[in-house]
Amino acid sequence: MNKLGFLIDMDGVIYKGNQLIAGAGEFIERLRAAGYPFLFLTNNSQRTRRDVATKLMRMGIDVGEQHIFTCAMATARFLSRQKPKGTAYVVGEGGLLQALHQNGYSIVDVEPDYVVVGEGRTMTAESLETATRLVLGGAKLIATNLDPNCPTASGIRPGCGAIVSFLEAATGRKALSVGKPSPVMMRAARKQLDLVASQTVVIGDTMDTDIIGGVQMGYHTVLALSGGTQRQDLDQFAFRPNHIIESIADLADPACDLLGMFSDRSTDDDTVSDLDQWRELQLANA
Repeated sequence: MNKLGFLIDMDGVIYKGNQLIAGAGEFIERLRAAGYPFLFLTNNSQRTRRDVATKLMRMGIDVGEQHIFTCAMATARFLSRQKPKGTAYVVGEGGLLQALHQNGYSIVDVEPDYVVVGEGRTMTAESLETATRLVLGGAKLIATNLDPNCPTASGIRPGCGAIVSFLEAATGRKALSVGKPSPVMMRAARKQLDLVASQTVVIGDTMDTDIIGGVQMGYHTVLALSGGTQRQDLDQFAFRPNHIIESIADLADPACDLLGMFSDRSTDDDTVSDLDQWRELQLANA
């Protein structure tokens, strides 16, 4: 293997709240110095990629918006392939609206092709009522992610998954989710870095989003114990990450041989590629 690329979760890996995790800046500088491509993956559809990059910059991580890949982007690109120049009613905020517009979608509240749900603080009972009526009228229900809640500086608030559950219960329709751990987003991010499965490393702090997403795609997976999943939690899961680290500082250490760490593969690239395409086709036809 002569190339690696990294798909990196942020909250719990790079920072916690507004506090940078030790070693995060050094790790990104190490990737830059070695020429390893990387993307920060987020299931937050509320912010634009520029907003996310600005937050990281202010915390001392030198990145541009080209290093950000959001579930809003993945959702908008997926829908533009399914139905080019389609229409959507959106329960969400600026990041999702911008992504849809950039991919040729119009935002409407009458006979949309899709009802697309993100997270945010501007949701109202009226918007949920409208979304319910539109889904029952024939619009397809799309979730940018199924995270049940979102961490904030003041505590936990309901996430996209909670809003989607409300609409599923109200309509009897099942939403298609595009964000992590969906193969749609995980594969799209890998392809943006021009990588094959054996070259792709996923670093995350939660087993049921980043790690399961990477496992399903045949990527290298690294669980950082600095966030949502602790070592004692691992026995609850039927799958395991390839590597467990205390924090991103372990990978920032120059003594850590990144190429050596991720060179041992038992999965054939062509098989993984075919499996990727099959999974994406299943989701597309759902």
